Amino acid sequence: MKRILLFLATNLAVVVVLGVVANLLGVNRFLTSNGLNLGALLGFAAVMGFGGAFISLLISKPIAKWSTGAQVIEHPSNSTEFWLVDSVSRLSKAAGINMPEVAIYDGEPNAFATGATKNSSLVAVSTGLLQSMSREEAEAVLAHEVAHIANGDMVTLTLIQGVVNTFVVFLSRVVGYLVDSFLRRNDEESSGPGLAYMATTIVCDILFGVIASIIVAWFSRQREFRADAGAAKLMGSARPMVGALRRLGGLSTGELPQSVATAGIAGRPGWMALFASHPPIEERIAALNAVK
Repeated sequence: MKRILLFLATNLAVVVVLGVVANLLGVNRFLTSNGLNLGALLGFAAVMGFGGAFISLLISKPIAKWSTGAQVIEHPSNSTEFWLVDSVSRLSKAAGINMPEVAIYDGEPNAFATGATKNSSLVAVSTGLLQSMSREEAEAVLAHEVAHIANGDMVTLTLIQGVVNTFVVFLSRVVGYLVDSFLRRNDEESSGPGLAYMATTIVCDILFGVIASIIVAWFSRQREFRADAGAAKLMGSARPMVGALRRLGGLSTGELPQSVATAGIAGRPGWMALFASHPPIEERIAALNAVK
């Protein structure tokens, strides 16, 4: 329930902020008496598309900590915490990035990395993962998350999300305007868009949004392959990452909050393969074995 409320509250706040920004810039007035102002509409679409994506990126760390209950290790208090901090420190140095924050959260086996930049990031692992894996396997998972950060995956996915969101907003309103104009072509007394514009825009937002989700999911799956390869490079061998993936394949991995779901080491496959943020474990292992 906490995750759902946080998700709804965050999205509502983002929509309100973006609405205010669009109003201040004047780009929300794309429907004029002379028709559709495509320049203003593109500006509105960019504000809503990129604005939401970048705000989500900027607040990703605090939201991830709050939603998972992750506790950052400020001063290691036991051997596991010492090992975690030391491992992430070594891996981040090898990857050429600043030391990320390291956190532990209670939950089933999983881990994730998040943060707005390469040098201001967070790596978090669950207690379930630490209890279920050997040190070598767990270190491979940490290497996978560090590779995500070093590859700039959070920013890359944000940019992709911003682009597809922009096109969804833009095209939905163009189609809505065209349909509305066609249906009201003989109505000389009408002024401004009618009900058909609103209905068509909503339907197109949903349909184009589904297509956008497929595109983003495809990019997300590709970055998992790259992070697996990056982990193998950091570990000096693909064997630990293969072992970690095999272990994950036999475990019930924990479901992460929506804000960090694509950043986890494992994700539950979507109801269709096109919507899955992570490739099947078997494909990831095959890809690693191919580059041994």
